[in-house]
Amino acid sequence: METSAEIAEAAGSTDPDVGLRAVAALRMLTERLEILQVDNARRLGWSWQDIAVRLGVTKQTVHRKHGKRAGRLG
Repeated sequence: METSAEIAEAAGSTDPDVGLRAVAALRMLTERLEILQVDNARRLGWSWQDIAVRLGVTKQTVHRKHGKRAGRLG
């Protein structure tokens, strides 16, 4: 498994196969990090609005994406 730094470097490759695979890997990493941090924020009592502002999305968007899972944290 490549490190995040290796994946980020590969995303700039002139070889589309390497670059696109790196983009896909970064997308998966970003999704996992978002889940981790949204769950962390909810555990600490952050509102959906606070989280949405940090992610640059609407409160409805973040709640629709994470609400069911985050509801099981409490």
